Amino acid sequence: MTGITIDLGGTGAIVTGAASGIGRATAQLLAEAGAQVLCCDMAEGVAQVAEAIRAAGGQARHMVMDAGREADVIAAVEEAETTFGSLGIFHANAGITGGALNQPLFDATPEIWAEVLRVNLIGPFLAVKHAAPVMRRQGGGSIVLTASVAGMRANAGPPHYSASKAGVINLAQTASYQLTGTGVRVNAICPGLIETEMTRPLYDYARATNSAPRLGQMTPLQRGGEPEEIAAAVLWLCSPLASYVDGQAVPVCGGLSASHPFGQRVDRETMMKTIAEMKAKEAAGG
Repeated sequence: MTGITIDLGGTGAIVTGAASGIGRATAQLLAEAGAQVLCCDMAEGVAQVAEAIRAAGGQARHMVMDAGREADVIAAVEEAETTFGSLGIFHANAGITGGALNQPLFDATPEIWAEVLRVNLIGPFLAVKHAAPVMRRQGGGSIVLTASVAGMRANAGPPHYSASKAGVINLAQTASYQLTGTGVRVNAICPGLIETEMTRPLYDYARATNSAPRLGQMTPLQRGGEPEEIAAAVLWLCSPLASYVDGQAVPVCGGLSASHPFGQRVDRETMMKTIAEMKAKEAAGG
């Protein structure tokens, strides 16, 4: 079988939420494939991600920015176009949960909803709004928005988070039609159960209660996913191999989205108490 190599040939790329998790893995993989990557995040640690990419022989810069603030997104697009000479890829990945992963509907406030929608939905909208015109002038490009299985199925996340991710899926579909004939493709990636900084409380709780194996049993593949597996799907969507894929919500979830396996809701207070006790024990050297 002939091997397939993805060569992005110096294409300029922006990745938001690049300081950790899926964003970091995507930035590293895009750079390995030859892209010039602008790593963006509110966390100062994004500088270390860019530095690690350069140390490995890749091309990367960093920018501390708020993905839900229009002026910051404009600045990132201008930086990439000016520095790299092109902008062919934008992975709008920055996101927040807005609280505990199992927070009930009636515990949330309008302020929590507003902030989650600002980062998770307005952020991707701003990415499309400001990156697409640049890509159009250059003859095309690929914009990948991070959604979630929580945007496809109920009970996979807190209501405000799930609603924001459902909006991201619809945004990708709507944007693809708005950009008809431009050569700019817009797709959403829908991760399933992936251990990142965002989902760590859930994994910590599962380990503390010896129920970690049950997390994997929620998927047909019988395991959780890794950030690198999501990054691989993003790389594919950004490559010529996906040249006929547009306006799609692509689940990368081990089969989780194929059914509705979510069972009894874990009591939030019990979960947080268990995590606190576990951390206290670790701090005491137990």
